[in-house]
Amino acid sequence: MELLVQYHDGSESVGPLGSTMSQGIIKEEILRDDLKYYFMSPCEKYRARRQLPWKLGVQILKIVMITSQLILFGLNNQLVVSYKEENAMTFKNLFLKDYSGVDEEDYSVALYSQQAVYDSLFYVLDQYRQLGRLSVGPISYAEEDGKLLPLVICKEYYKRGNVEPSDDAYDIDAQLEKVCMTHDPTNVSQWKAENVSFFNLEFYRLVDIKITFQLKGINLQTVRSHELPDCYVFFVTITFDNQCHSGKIKIFLDIDALSSACKNWMISGTAQKNTHYLLVFDGFVILVCLTSAVLCTRSIVLAVKLLQRFSRFFRENYNHKVCETDQKEFLNGWYVLVIVSDAMAIVGSILKMEIQAKSLTSYDVCSIFLGTSTLMVWVGVIRYLGYFQKYNVLILTMKTAFPKVIRFCCCAGMIYLGYTFCGWIVLGPYHEKFEGLSRVAESLFSLVNGDDMYTTFAQLKDKNSLVWLFSRVYLYSFISLFIYMVLSLFIALITDAYDTIKNYQKNGFPMTDLQRFLREQKDFPPSEEGSEMDTETGMGHPALCCCRRAPSNDDIILIS
Repeated sequence: MELLVQYHDGSESVGPLGSTMSQGIIKEEILRDDLKYYFMSPCEKYRARRQLPWKLGVQILKIVMITSQLILFGLNNQLVVSYKEENAMTFKNLFLKDYSGVDEEDYSVALYSQQAVYDSLFYVLDQYRQLGRLSVGPISYAEEDGKLLPLVICKEYYKRGNVEPSDDAYDIDAQLEKVCMTHDPTNVSQWKAENVSFFNLEFYRLVDIKITFQLKGINLQTVRSHELPDCYVFFVTITFDNQCHSGKIKIFLDIDALSSACKNWMISGTAQKNTHYLLVFDGFVILVCLTSAVLCTRSIVLAVKLLQRFSRFFRENYNHKVCETDQKEFLNGWYVLVIVSDAMAIVGSILKMEIQAKSLTSYDVCSIFLGTSTLMVWVGVIRYLGYFQKYNVLILTMKTAFPKVIRFCCCAGMIYLGYTFCGWIVLGPYHEKFEGLSRVAESLFSLVNGDDMYTTFAQLKDKNSLVWLFSRVYLYSFISLFIYMVLSLFIALITDAYDTIKNYQKNGFPMTDLQRFLREQKDFPPSEEGSEMDTETGMGHPALCCCRRAPSNDDIILIS
C-alpha cells in the first residue's frame, strides 16, 4: 500500500505521459494484489486483511450438521428396512408349505408332484383363513370402507393343448387365458364347494398361478426411538411358476410395503413425539446449505470477473492471451462440487421432513440424496488440505493422472465388454455367475481383484466337455491379461504421475504466465502467432493460445 501511495503522490508532479504510466502501474499492482489474495488460503487471507474465513466456518458447520442428519436418518431407515425384511420372512414361513427358511436361488420353494402343488395351494388358503390365530405380530386383514378386501386367485394357461411326449406330438394354442376368483376367509366350506372345477388343473397347459392379498401392520419398534409408529399396507403376491414345464414348479413370494400415517393413535408414558425438534434441525440444515451455496456462487462470480480483468490486462499491456492452463486456475471445481452437494442436501432434507411429517414414504430416494451430499461434503474437505504441500500430493496426482487413466480405461473397457458378452453367451447356461450381463460384469470385476477365483473355476458344470475346455481358456486368458498386464499398466500410469509430482515438489513446478505475473516478472514469452498477427492487427488471434512454461525452483502451487 505504501508503494501505491508513492505512485499516487508522484503522479501529481509528472506530465500526462507519466500520469498515464503511473495509473497503469497502479492498476497492475491492484490486479496483482487481488490475484494474490484470491489464491491465498483462508488463514493467509485472515493474516493479510483480518477477514474471518466465513466460507470455511460454514463448511465446517455444514459437515457436522449434515453428518449428524445422515446418522439420524440412517438409524431410522434401518428400522424401516429391517421391519420390511422381517415381515417378508414372516409371510414366507406363514404361507409357504415346507419352507426351509432360506431361499433357493431366486425362488423360495420348489414342487415336483401334482399333490405337492395342491397341498401348497390349499395350505396358503388355510393359513390365510387362520391368520389372526397364527401371527405373533400386529398383522391383520386389509379393509376398505369397513369391508374386508378379499384374496384373489388367478391361473393363467394355454387356451388349448394336447401333449403326447411318447409319440413326439403336441398341439398347443399359444394364446393365454386368465381366470380369476376371490376367496372370503369367513365362508370357507361353501366357497370350496362352489369352486371345485377351478382347482382341476391341467399342468401341461398351466403357465402360472398367482395369489394376491393385502395385509396391514404397525411398526411399533419406532416408539423406542421416540418417533410415531407408521402403519403399513403389505401387498403380497405368491406365484406358482410353471413357465418352463420342466416338472419343477417354483414358488415366489413378493411383497410391496406402503407406509402411511396412522389415523388414530395415542402414546403415553416416556415415549413422546419429538418430530418437531427434528423438523427444526432439518430446517437449520437447509439454511446452512443455502448460505454455503450463496457464498460459493459469489466466489465463482468474483473469479470470473477477476479472470476477465486479468485477460484484459494481458491483452492490452503485453499483447498476450491468457493460456488455457491459467484460465483453469480461476475455474474452481471445488466450488461447483460444494454447490451440487448443497443442492442435493437441500432436496434430501426436504424429503426427510416430508417423511417425518408422514407425507411421503420415499426412504430410498431420500437416502440417495443425503448419502451423496454427505459424500461430496467430505470429499470437499480435501480442498483445504490441498493448501498444505505435504497433503497436496493426492490432489495433484489425481489431477495429473486423470486424463491418461480415462483414455486407458476406454481402451481396456472395449476388451472388458468383449469378454463380458462372450462369457454370457457361452458360459451363461452352465454357470450361475454368468447368467446375466450384469452378473458377468460383476464376476469379471471380482476376478480382476482376485476374488472367488477358485470358486469360479470349480462351479462350472463339466457335463459339456467343449464348454468346460472353452471356460478354462476364457478364464485363464482373462485373468492373465487383466491382472498381469492391464492392471499393472493402470497402476504404472498413476505411479508415473506420482513420481512427476514428487519431482516437481523437489525441483520446482513449471511456471505459468499467471505465476510470473504474481512474482512481478515481466518477461512473458510471446505467443507463436504473436509476431505474425502484430503486423496485421497489433494483437494476437483471440482463438489461439500458446502457454510456454519454464521450470523454476519455486515450489508454490496455485490451488483452485
